[in-house]
Amino acid sequence: MTLISALANIHEKGLYGDYENKNEKDLLKLSEKKNLLIVQIVQYKNSSIPIHSLKIDNLNFKNEVLDVSANQDTRIIWNSPKNWFLVSSKKELLKKVLRNFDETNFAITDISHSRAIIELEGKNVIEVLKKGCPFNFNELKKNNCLNSTFNGITLTVDMLNDDPYKVRVYTLRSFGESLYHSISDACLEFGYKNI
Repeated sequence: MTLISALANIHEKGLYGDYENKNEKDLLKLSEKKNLLIVQIVQYKNSSIPIHSLKIDNLNFKNEVLDVSANQDTRIIWNSPKNWFLVSSKKELLKKVLRNFDETNFAITDISHSRAIIELEGKNVIEVLKKGCPFNFNELKKNNCLNSTFNGITLTVDMLNDDPYKVRVYTLRSFGESLYHSISDACLEFGYKNI
């Protein structure tokens, strides 16, 4: 089966918004991330396995609000108590997850094809997110995450870096185009480059 990206029909490379007379490195960069493994891992309430013993790709599962465990290839995003998204460029991790997380203690769901992922980078990323999301982004730091809404669309924000700002925004595939339009509209004021 061929993967058709969630934003294939609308994401076009180019410069948009107020980009004239601005240095290209000062523009926001907007891109779609594709071909990532996304696995939702939920630990059942009656599971007696301690969270600190959970590990995949040498990363611990944390059960702390806003927390992300990360290395170069993989991110474990806290979603809610005992509920995480594992996002990785290593597709073979799915086999490891299925082998190491037994079905009597965990629900494992591959949601790779059910999400649209938008990546934003630049000094004005926080200002763009503030336009549609009620969260206080002044508190968000590198390797933090949050679940919220952007102009009424449910999303997960993962802060990859805070110098310069770089975030990934995840939403259900069916809301991908609507979220893309909302975020790209919010970027127009600053000028942005689709890559």
